[in-house]
Amino acid sequence: MGLPSRKNCGACHFYGGGTDGVKHGDLDSSLFSPNKKLDVHMAVNGPNFSCTACHTNVNHHMAGRYSSDPAPVIHKLAMPKDYGNRISCESCHSSSPHKDSKLNDHTDKVACQTCHIPRYARGGVYTKMWWDWSTAGRFDENGKMIVKRAANGTIAYHTKKGDMRWAKDVKPDYAWYNGKMDYLSLADSFDDSKPVSLNRLEGSYDDPKARIFPFKIYLGKQVYDPARKTLVIPKLFGKKGSGAYWAEYDWNKAVAAGMREAGEPYSGKIGFVETKMFWPITHMVAPKEESLTCDECHSRNGRLAALAGFYLPGRDKSDWLDTLGWIMILLTLAGTIIHAAIRMASRNKQKKEQIK
Repeated sequence: MGLPSRKNCGACHFYGGGTDGVKHGDLDSSLFSPNKKLDVHMAVNGPNFSCTACHTNVNHHMAGRYSSDPAPVIHKLAMPKDYGNRISCESCHSSSPHKDSKLNDHTDKVACQTCHIPRYARGGVYTKMWWDWSTAGRFDENGKMIVKRAANGTIAYHTKKGDMRWAKDVKPDYAWYNGKMDYLSLADSFDDSKPVSLNRLEGSYDDPKARIFPFKIYLGKQVYDPARKTLVIPKLFGKKGSGAYWAEYDWNKAVAAGMREAGEPYSGKIGFVETKMFWPITHMVAPKEESLTCDECHSRNGRLAALAGFYLPGRDKSDWLDTLGWIMILLTLAGTIIHAAIRMASRNKQKKEQIK
């Protein structure tokens, strides 16, 4: 018995979803022994932090983000060990960590991770970006399972799981986030004419607790009840005759068995709906030399091009503001010219008086 090591935590959290790097994008086996380029905090040639250096606990309640509780949003200096749920970057680095005051001006609206984690899945391990369950269940002409691999070596299709797409060194998506998420439950109905969000982020520009935060958006297609327009729980594991999908490859039987065991209503009909899920990116912190430059966000087609609801200099155009800016420039130029003319006239006058 003893304090958990990175190996203990990573055995589950690096392999969640079935194999290495599936879910998170910023957690995979490359973090067992990372260098500074991959993660400045966990680097074996640097601080070599264990997971518990930040994810402290009180009565085994681990600091971090929970499905039932909001993530901590106390953006003030206080070391994690001093307060069991203090896990924001500012806990160690404060809200004014930069020598440049202009950079510190960003911390009230921009999460530290946004600039300091320019890409995720950077350790050489691919993360799953798309998972289509609707294509599962295909066998070859001999009745054997089909397993296809993409050119990069990742599994592109598996009889048990359907089509998949993977990527590495991925640029995050960005959204306003105040630490709270709402999750779609079995009781929640939805509009199945468009992709369904399995979790919904809370926060906006006007929310004082919200900041621009990086995310992996995990896309897929999964079975649902089209009559009730709700999610379902398919039974995957089990013997033949149990209705388990990986035993009989019949979605109707699998969903009926799963919902029956869960004690939930089921219409008897199935369909497949596109889904998306937001996964916060907060690990794989790059060295400060590799953090984002100003123009990667403050430009017309920059990283924040799709983030609406606020004015971003360098990205957005405002006719009245542009006009005011040009007026100020012209007034400044005119003032400089007039000032120079007065100085020259004064100097000429002095010279004439000296000659006399």
